[in-house]
Amino acid sequence: MSTQAAKIMVSDKVNGVDVSRLFETIDAIKVEPGIAKFRFRISNQWMDGGHNRSTVSDFYGARQDHPHADPFILDADEPEPLLGLDQGPNPVEYLLTALAGCLTSSLVYHAAAKGIHVKGVQSRLEGDLDLRGFLGLSQDVPVGYQEIRVFFDIDADLSREEKEELIQAAWKYSPVFNTISNPTRVKVQLGEE
Repeated sequence: MSTQAAKIMVSDKVNGVDVSRLFETIDAIKVEPGIAKFRFRISNQWMDGGHNRSTVSDFYGARQDHPHADPFILDADEPEPLLGLDQGPNPVEYLLTALAGCLTSSLVYHAAAKGIHVKGVQSRLEGDLDLRGFLGLSQDVPVGYQEIRVFFDIDADLSREEKEELIQAAWKYSPVFNTISNPTRVKVQLGEE
């Protein structure tokens, strides 16, 4: 479906997404691809034990920095069985949260672009992790998740096949899904002193 045809088929807001602005953004990026480059960043500080705190205060996109109205503070810790004080989700739970949020946004935005009205989306995620990898007790056990499973419930006037197509679009276009399911270069280094 062409962008022009999609504009005609949808109202200004579908699923809470301003579709007119979405298509304006797509058209602008087609003309000037450089505005599509974004850089997201956080700062993190260790507090005690497994507890650390991340601050999200700004990001770069569309060729400029954008401060958040108020910084977001995210605490991470480990639960008591992993020697923490349970003062926040642990990092692997945040990874599941990031995946859920990104898949859901992807699904809803792509549905909106197609003029599909979604009444509700719920998901449940679970991941299998074996501590023997993290603790260095076995070279045969991965350090990270061995498998992550995502289960969606979509409330929309769609067939099962159409819902499956929305789920496929969600993972196909989700930056978080693609980051964790494909090899991604990550550099870890000492900062400037």
